[in-house]
Amino acid sequence: MNRDITIDDIPKAVIVGKPLMLFTTTFVSICVFLFGYDQGYFSSIITNEYFKNYFNNPTALEIGTIVAILEIGALISSLSLGPISDRLGRRKTTRLGAFVFCVGGSIQSSSRNVHELGFGRFISGLGVGLLSGTAPSFQAEISSPESRGFLGSAQFTGNILGYSSSIWIDYSCSFIQNDLSFRIPLMLQVFFGLILFFGTFVLVESPRWLLEHDHDAEGLVVIADLYSDGDIQSDKARDEYRAIKEMVLIGRLEGDLSYLDVFKRYPKRIFVAMSSQMFAQFNGINVISYYAPLVFEQAGWIGRDAILLTGINSLVYLASTFPPWWLTESWGRKPMLIMGGFFMGVSLCLVAFAGYISSPRSAGMVVAFVIIYNAFFGASWGPIGWLNVEVLPTKARASGAAMATATNWLCNFIVGESAPVLLELIQWRLYLIHAASCFISILTVYKVYPETKGVSLEEMDLIFDDRSSLHSTHSSSSSGYGSMSNDLEALNSRGVPYTSSTNAAMARQPGGGNGETNPLLQSPHLHMTTPHGANVKPFILQQDIEPPDLLSIYKYKTDDSSSIRGSLRRGSEAVSSIFRGGHHHHNNGDDTSMASDAVSERFVNTSNN
Repeated sequence: MNRDITIDDIPKAVIVGKPLMLFTTTFVSICVFLFGYDQGYFSSIITNEYFKNYFNNPTALEIGTIVAILEIGALISSLSLGPISDRLGRRKTTRLGAFVFCVGGSIQSSSRNVHELGFGRFISGLGVGLLSGTAPSFQAEISSPESRGFLGSAQFTGNILGYSSSIWIDYSCSFIQNDLSFRIPLMLQVFFGLILFFGTFVLVESPRWLLEHDHDAEGLVVIADLYSDGDIQSDKARDEYRAIKEMVLIGRLEGDLSYLDVFKRYPKRIFVAMSSQMFAQFNGINVISYYAPLVFEQAGWIGRDAILLTGINSLVYLASTFPPWWLTESWGRKPMLIMGGFFMGVSLCLVAFAGYISSPRSAGMVVAFVIIYNAFFGASWGPIGWLNVEVLPTKARASGAAMATATNWLCNFIVGESAPVLLELIQWRLYLIHAASCFISILTVYKVYPETKGVSLEEMDLIFDDRSSLHSTHSSSSSGYGSMSNDLEALNSRGVPYTSSTNAAMARQPGGGNGETNPLLQSPHLHMTTPHGANVKPFILQQDIEPPDLLSIYKYKTDDSSSIRGSLRRGSEAVSSIFRGGHHHHNNGDDTSMASDAVSERFVNTSNN
């Protein structure tokens, strides 16, 4: 175009604001829906007579292995989630997980023996590991601070919806008098996986991942579409862009972080993320989720009645996930975890007591207290255990989420493998073990966990005070900048009083305490003096975090290089150029950010001085 680009020239998205947020949340929730479905359908079909006959009455150990082998696959893929998610992005990682999940489901649906069935469960587990680890990070990175608890809890509702759906599908299929009674539930998981796979082609990407990989124009567009109804010139969208971009550039000065670096740098954050997943499993949920029909059969409810009670339990479980949509942001995370842990522990003690007395009333007591237990888990440790990946910094969110998810699957495997054997050996005493875990989790939350309601992802530094923004593992004491001692000396020399949160605050705010200027974000004319007397230019300048201009946005919005139409057009142009004997060069107009190169160059030049 020959004239200047105006805002009216920028094509508008079809869905923006809250509708876009809800649409994205719905599809991301299918990730955990698949996990919930896999939890539920197997718990019911293992009591199916046609299943038992077809697979030659598998032993308790075989059943435990088939159930728990999914967790081994999920554990393996979750450990590789960090580099995969950082490289592909949240959207493509979700697509990959959905594809792998469908492959595993297809193998299970056609399995002829327990070995093929277990192998299919393992492959599905690889997909589940990718999906379950990506979904919480994806959700946290697209949500605003005031809606993160609501949307994260709504995502967990998707998980329990999958669990409940599988139970009722199993119950409906139990009336079929042939092998389809267990084949149909296995086949349906492929159908649900395909919905997610194709849905990823219309999802927006995480704006934080986009800015981390210098897709600045797309990042600003996504931020505007999510938070300001598509207005790329709104102060809210541009301020959010600057805050995220600043943290991205600061993170790059720290260099790449291995899993060990992440654990050393953010020990409290990693502990919160990992322990919340550990307690969610050791507090006993999967003894109920995986083996509820067996639990009810032990209490005296046999066959289809056990599945029916499991279905009723799943509906109460599902209903219990709705209050956290609002309570996580009004009450906060900590009170809900403490309340949930207490009532879960008491309920499990009463389930154990009902099994101990073994009276005619025991069957009814077991059902009642299992339902109460599930309800309080669904209102506390269920959603908040996954929501706690919010505490991880952007730079370490993928790898930190991978570590937390791996913890979930390891503990999940331990519970899933041991539960059917322990139910046979020690019976009601098993519930006392998980009750003890519930009470320990209460003490841990009270003593260690911070309250994070209403806190933005970029403000978590103030909560944890872990020097995540300034301290660099790659800077030396002679570099002149980057080490913590030099940061503090530079601040003190300029009269900035140091507090425990100064380092985090000055990395996040253009203005420091008492009106001082952030040493990481200065005017081009302001220099710092190191203890060696050398003048050091600032690493990050104001222009480094400024949003892209309208021309860059216009080029991104009108670029069709990734569309089917664009592919057909380029193919046609390539064929035409062959017949013309010419060479065709196409520029898709995707201008990546130069900010990171400039910041890196300043860092290198300073380090060499």
